[in-house]
Amino acid sequence: MASMPGDSVSMTDKALQAPAYVARLWFLLVESLFYIFVAPWKNPKYIRRAATVKMMVEAGVRSLPILLLINFLIGVILAMQSAYQLQKFGVGDLVAGIVAVTICREIGPLISAIIISARVGAAITAELGTMVVGEEIMALQTMALRPIPFLVAPRLIALSLMLPCLTVMADMIGMYGGYLIGSFDLGMSMPQYINNTTMTLTLLDFYTGLIKSFGFGMVISLVSCHEGLSVEGGAEGVGVATTRSVVNSILLIIITDLIFTIIFYL
Repeated sequence: MASMPGDSVSMTDKALQAPAYVARLWFLLVESLFYIFVAPWKNPKYIRRAATVKMMVEAGVRSLPILLLINFLIGVILAMQSAYQLQKFGVGDLVAGIVAVTICREIGPLISAIIISARVGAAITAELGTMVVGEEIMALQTMALRPIPFLVAPRLIALSLMLPCLTVMADMIGMYGGYLIGSFDLGMSMPQYINNTTMTLTLLDFYTGLIKSFGFGMVISLVSCHEGLSVEGGAEGVGVATTRSVVNSILLIIITDLIFTIIFYL
């Protein structure tokens, strides 16, 4: 079926919108960092500690059960799949190292970020979008309160700090899931499994995951806040923005992961 002229224009518009979208996120990041690190020297009220702590509890503590469950199951699945292949070559003991490196480098940070983007990022977009529709943002501006330090900065701080903490817990529970398979399926003892893990896993693997998770937290907060503050069209627009927030967050998380992987391992 031949493509219509309107289709090519639409695709061109989308291609041109991507750099502009990234540029808007960059300007939002720069302005947020200004209110986090520079503005408080003149006026400490720019740092909303209570809002930041509340957001950290929401993003960290309340996200912990589902995050641990999913990463535990992924650790079990990864160990089972690795054992199935490695046992064919008589090197089942390598399961411990493969699970540890894979989880710490990629699976732990990536899955944690996707869960947070779907749970917390979507909630942020819906909350800010509802405020835009209800003209609460306009009311803040009328009272000489800028939305960036009041709404964006606390969320940027909270997600950037909490996602690395969640990643550490996700790594541990994922490796524990791998240990269960190594113990019950491969007959490995706990000292043997831990020894194989420590011999393979390096600090670089661990630090890489933490740095990635820090970047993922910034991406999620910026995308969700940007989409929430850009809502148009009433309640329907809030739903559209929430969906777009999750999709764009996951896409940019994958791109960010690729960039970090190139930097660290090439």
